[in-house]
Amino acid sequence: MPKPNRGAVVVPAAPVHAVAAPSLPQVGFLRQAQVLQFVPISKSTLWRRVQTRTFPEPVKLSVRVTVWRVEDIRQWIAEQSSRA
Repeated sequence: MPKPNRGAVVVPAAPVHAVAAPSLPQVGFLRQAQVLQFVPISKSTLWRRVQTRTFPEPVKLSVRVTVWRVEDIRQWIAEQSSRA
């Protein structure tokens, strides 16, 4: 019979949680943080491109709420992948 190893530390296996990648909805609006999940650029670059009109214009829903149309983001992503 094997002797227990008194110096050994048993560490339970950490649970593995699969994190689903966010999926772009078909229609609707996206807030800035959501747009940046799908577009690999920084906040500063996002606003610089909006200013130079190389990224879709956002829609102002209220004083504190700015969104982008999902359709515009989908089209922009498709244009970027066709250029590559």
